[in-house]
Amino acid sequence: MLIAALAPVSALGFRVHDAIGRFGIFVRFSGQALGALIRSPRATLRWRELAPLLLEVGTASIPVVALTGLMVGLILSVEGYTQFAAIGAERRMGGIINANVVKQIGPVLAAVMVAGRVGGAIAAEIGAMRISEQLDAMRAAGANPVARLVGPRVVACMVMTPVLTVYSDALGAFGAWAVLTQLYGVPSSEYWHYTSLFLVTLDPLNGLLKAACFGAAIGLISCYKGFSCSPGAAGVGRAATSAFVVSFVAIVAINLLLVEFMNALTVWIYGGLPRVL
Repeated sequence: MLIAALAPVSALGFRVHDAIGRFGIFVRFSGQALGALIRSPRATLRWRELAPLLLEVGTASIPVVALTGLMVGLILSVEGYTQFAAIGAERRMGGIINANVVKQIGPVLAAVMVAGRVGGAIAAEIGAMRISEQLDAMRAAGANPVARLVGPRVVACMVMTPVLTVYSDALGAFGAWAVLTQLYGVPSSEYWHYTSLFLVTLDPLNGLLKAACFGAAIGLISCYKGFSCSPGAAGVGRAATSAFVVSFVAIVAINLLLVEFMNALTVWIYGGLPRVL
């Protein structure tokens, strides 16, 4: 009776133990990949391998990132206008929306799009190489598959996610400007005036730093899922799905940590958070 009652607790303990073990393996995998990248960047980052990855991660993702960024700007301005107008703050909406887009929504949105569109593809590609024994063939030939495959993909995600963030920010700001100035009659000069007041110099750098960290996490997680996928087509599919889910959780967790860090840094540099109201 007691054993049956403790079975759920035992199962939970096994799951926690397994999760901790997998996280340790991921940390070791990431250390190997980043160590190889730092020790021999020229050998790891070959332009003929990196250029197609930059094109795939960046150019192919621009339409969906731009569209979603535009929609976010439109939705925030339409949804928020009534509430802000009720307290007489509708003229400040441009600053409030753009500050949140640049620091929070833009980087997270671009990273989620990269995780969904590119992260799953990376996991599936490397997973297919694993089940077809191409990774074993690389090891037999004396090559390090972690250094050869992971480094370029991590760098591509790390470089292009900030670029996509800029597109997302720009389209979000344009969408909010179009609604507030053309639909609700907010003067364009005041829209940009309050945007400049709400955004300090550190804020765009904040967003780009977040995007780079998100991109690095997406690349490492997706490659790890590919290297550790189960045999068979079903295993590749599970690896691709898991790559997106884990990347999304990592994006949220990293964002929380960086919000606290960047707020503390802003207070330290400027002597406090900007006051514009």
